[in-house]
Amino acid sequence: MTRLALLTAASLAAVVASGPASAAERIKFDFWYGLTGPLGEVVQKHCELFNQSQDKYEAVCTGQGGYDKAEQNTIAAYRAKQQPTVVQIYDAGTVNFMLSGAVVPAPEFAAEHGLAIDWKAYFPAIADYYATSKGEMWSFPYNSSTAVMYWNKDLLAKVGKTEAPKTWEEFGADLVALKAAGVACPFATDFDTWPILEQFSAIHDLPVATRDNGYAGLDAELVFNKTKFADLVKDISAWVKDGEAVIMTQQTGKTKTQGFADGSCAFMLNSIADHSTIGKTAAPGLNWAPAMLPVYEGFQRHNSVIGGASLWVMKGKSAEEYEAAAAFLKYVTAPETGERYIAENTGYIPVTTNGFELLTKEGFYAEPAHAGREIAIASLNASEVGPLTHGIRLGNFTAIRTTIRSELEAAFTGKKDPQVALDDAVAAGNDILRRYEQTFRGVALP
Repeated sequence: MTRLALLTAASLAAVVASGPASAAERIKFDFWYGLTGPLGEVVQKHCELFNQSQDKYEAVCTGQGGYDKAEQNTIAAYRAKQQPTVVQIYDAGTVNFMLSGAVVPAPEFAAEHGLAIDWKAYFPAIADYYATSKGEMWSFPYNSSTAVMYWNKDLLAKVGKTEAPKTWEEFGADLVALKAAGVACPFATDFDTWPILEQFSAIHDLPVATRDNGYAGLDAELVFNKTKFADLVKDISAWVKDGEAVIMTQQTGKTKTQGFADGSCAFMLNSIADHSTIGKTAAPGLNWAPAMLPVYEGFQRHNSVIGGASLWVMKGKSAEEYEAAAAFLKYVTAPETGERYIAENTGYIPVTTNGFELLTKEGFYAEPAHAGREIAIASLNASEVGPLTHGIRLGNFTAIRTTIRSELEAAFTGKKDPQVALDDAVAAGNDILRRYEQTFRGVALP
């Protein structure tokens, strides 16, 4: 049984090929992606632009209906020998694909197909997320983000504030003042572990798990219930109880992004990728901006970590398909035809210094629609990347995130004491890690 067969599999998604009339003359290859909705449309358009840019290759691009499904469908397809040549896999799937034995490492693929990739140009926080212990990136970063704090300038002006809070203590005081000033929603929150736990831990240089957050081995154990993160969960739980924070999810009828964009809420923690969504859906005259996430007093700020996805090359395809895929990867990762396109059409950030410098030179960040997005770059580069700030590499991390999310919900809604909820999340998460470790017994992370 292959390593990949050990991973959870789902039904193989059908691939429907389409293309221009001259497509029969082209060398085709399959590219599967996980983004959906407007972001999925951006990816599909990127494929079309590549196909229109030359007449030798055709990317047959198929959305899989979500990041989870893209990973599951690719696993199932590989087992059936019907895998795509290239697939977009989100951050949480990195360790699964590194251990799968089913991928061609990016440096190897680039060398074999003449791709002149400047690996050192990638921002360290991005490069390290997808890198092996030897520092080699195994995939091509495509759409990257990090978390920021969005704030409503007009609502903060009601309490005499002209700048976003820099510490959690200041943030809490602002919530009290906002509520006293009649603001019904000082802080919109949900239970997403990415901005609340993962980003918080990175910028405070705190472990989510032992073994350098899993980078040093599959025997890592979750420990976030014993760090300063426990105080944040207690604080948010208290803010919700006191009406200074409001839970907003699809289940409550309005997401936190919607609550912020319509002007109801003063603060929200979310991805910089939401910058574009807020800009397009904001209430008329909304005066808002992104800022770096707060830190607790006594802590030095460290770099935040990334979210998003990267492009992986699968084993078992023909030389012609790899030739076509190489041309595609060159196009969609280049600053001029890749990073610029993604930044202009989404809220995602450029992934290299070359891309960032190109956009800065062209005045991208000076445009009102993009104002403040450079905050994300500053956050990712707030410090040198260290053992606790290069990311999280835990087996079956998607399931662990789901478990933690459930316990955060229990804490924030008052169903559990915050510390009990965190202890339960760690216990359940460690059970998931031990099962994953057992599945890959004897297999070392690259």
